[in-house]
Amino acid sequence: MTDKNEFDTLSRRGFLKASVAAAAVGAAPMFFMNNANAYTNAPKGGTFTLGFNVPQTGAYADEGADELRAFKLAVKHINGEGDGGMMNTMKPIVLKGNGVLGKKAVFVTGDTQTKSDAARASAKRMIEKDGALMISGGSSSGVAIAVQGLCQEAGVIFMAGLTHSNDTTGKDKRRYGFRHFFNAKMTGSALGPVLKEEMGTDRVAYHLTSDYTWGWTQEESIKETTEGLGWKTKATVRTPVGAGDFSQYITPILNSGADTLILNHYGKDMVNSLTQSVQFGLRDKMVNGKQFEIIVPLYSRLMAQGAGDNLKGILGTTNWNWALKDAGSKAFVKSFGAEYGFPPSQAAHTCYVQTLLYANACEMAGTFDPSQVIRSLEGFKFDGMGNGETEYRAEDHQCLKDVLVVRGNQNPSNQFDLLEIVKEVPRSQVEYDPAIFGGKLGPYKV
Repeated sequence: MTDKNEFDTLSRRGFLKASVAAAAVGAAPMFFMNNANAYTNAPKGGTFTLGFNVPQTGAYADEGADELRAFKLAVKHINGEGDGGMMNTMKPIVLKGNGVLGKKAVFVTGDTQTKSDAARASAKRMIEKDGALMISGGSSSGVAIAVQGLCQEAGVIFMAGLTHSNDTTGKDKRRYGFRHFFNAKMTGSALGPVLKEEMGTDRVAYHLTSDYTWGWTQEESIKETTEGLGWKTKATVRTPVGAGDFSQYITPILNSGADTLILNHYGKDMVNSLTQSVQFGLRDKMVNGKQFEIIVPLYSRLMAQGAGDNLKGILGTTNWNWALKDAGSKAFVKSFGAEYGFPPSQAAHTCYVQTLLYANACEMAGTFDPSQVIRSLEGFKFDGMGNGETEYRAEDHQCLKDVLVVRGNQNPSNQFDLLEIVKEVPRSQVEYDPAIFGGKLGPYKV
């Protein structure tokens, strides 16, 4: 990895060169171009720069910290350091552990603060000042959609981190954006049969929903699933991200007649809302002749750690889990554990995989030119990275793969054994027609 002084020197040189050029034409450039016909930030010298934009502060900071760990590990493996991790299991792969196209990977970082404006500003800085060829990261769909739009304008590839909203590869999809994470539609499709089997077809649901694009589309998809089972929806209540105290939203549930609470929350918001729901006695209630149930459609091990015993027995879905036994997952868990002393989260897995996929696509294309790298990724089919056989669907850049239905482990064997895999749902059961969400990918820049 290039040290900070070298980053600063490279950045100052690039900034000075662009500023002089801008002065000559009387305006500052929005994005750096090496010449009039080149793509944004074509690398010079022996390195190329990746921009890792993660929530280092805010409600999703725990996820961001693990994302950054994984990004750093991916760069090491790309450059031939460490044991190679999933580079030993990914198929097909053309990376050789000596960088990409003869150049070593270096990186810069930014803090999204789990805020769209802050995320766009840090991404713009990494593109314009630091010369980032690719931006990745984020633990919020609002952030992902905002940064994806910026990258489309800049002609820079965005490899999304955690973003579960249907909109990211739906109405807000972009040619320069790709998502390895699954989405709310896929969560509903995977979770529905398990809910029917365990909770039946006669339930009354109450939704608490994070008030932004992810929460809206998850609520929509889970409602579609549960109402398709025969459940009734009592209420849908929006809550602000980072609310902290959810008591004012939980109190009305007690006498609402609902017998099921669906928490469309993530990160610390889910930890807080679930903990407070349990403290209010919801899990101890009998309503409509049934035991009151709580469902967390999307969660991760990091959230499970925060929620503790409150999450035991609660159903949901997750993108990946460190307890998977496939060769790719085992290789990644071994590498990550050796580096950091504990197993990776789904956040870490997603961002690690996205980085390898981008680097491999550049090597496949024989160029860093984003328009050609995109063509290498569109329709790309691969395996050996967890979640079974996987494909980047060309029509919307959504990753299609197996989805995990999980439950808070009732009897964990250690502090990390918090999610029990209930069902590995094959991708054939969660695929859908991309036309249902609309949107257009937009043009290639070159």
